[in-house]
Amino acid sequence: MTSQDSTPPVVVRLDGVRKEYGESTALDGVSLEIRAGEAVAVMGPSGCGKSTLLNMVAGLDRPTAGTVTVHGEDLGRLNETGLALFRRKRIGMIFQFFNLIDDLPALDNVALAAQLTGSAPAQARRRALELLGELGIADRRDTYPAALSGGERQRVAVARALMNRPALLLADEPTGALDSRAGEQVMDLLIDLNQLGQTLLMVTHDPRLATRCASRLIEFADGRIARESTLEPTP
Repeated sequence: MTSQDSTPPVVVRLDGVRKEYGESTALDGVSLEIRAGEAVAVMGPSGCGKSTLLNMVAGLDRPTAGTVTVHGEDLGRLNETGLALFRRKRIGMIFQFFNLIDDLPALDNVALAAQLTGSAPAQARRRALELLGELGIADRRDTYPAALSGGERQRVAVARALMNRPALLLADEPTGALDSRAGEQVMDLLIDLNQLGQTLLMVTHDPRLATRCASRLIEFADGRIARESTLEPTP
């Protein structure tokens, strides 16, 4: 065995990715690797390409040039149906404004993610209840989103993102709509998930989220990676 054999596999690889919207360039030749078990934070001013990067990795948008490979899958080779299936099975996504379905209680919001990939409803609900329990909100399983606090809603969203045991968890401003206490709770949750081996890619404006939760910081400017640095997560 060489030392190379124990290097974690690459989960995300971008190679020369460029994305143009009409006359503007959102990503300008971005190359990047993220390995299994890493927690990577992406920061930079509004409009610098952070969210576009996340959309590329999620297969929500296609590059103008270059390739995006996630979990060994070249996303450029998949049609829209293939991309949707790939997202459901391989990617977990957490959004700033939760994106929960208002007329479903917490348990059904979470279970739906597994049912969409073909899981039996009873099996999906068991897994959903297990996750809500692990996140400390099993007692809110029958509560609708409007009656949940911001922190509770984000925990439901995290449970939903984890339903299909994704290779990669993407978080777009996961604490952006939360008060400081709920934000701290979500940060603790992300740290715990990463310590259990979950690969994370987070876009944030919050330097505290980056320094607490990430092992690597990527700073964007004008659609390019301006700087990369290794972080020692702070308590």
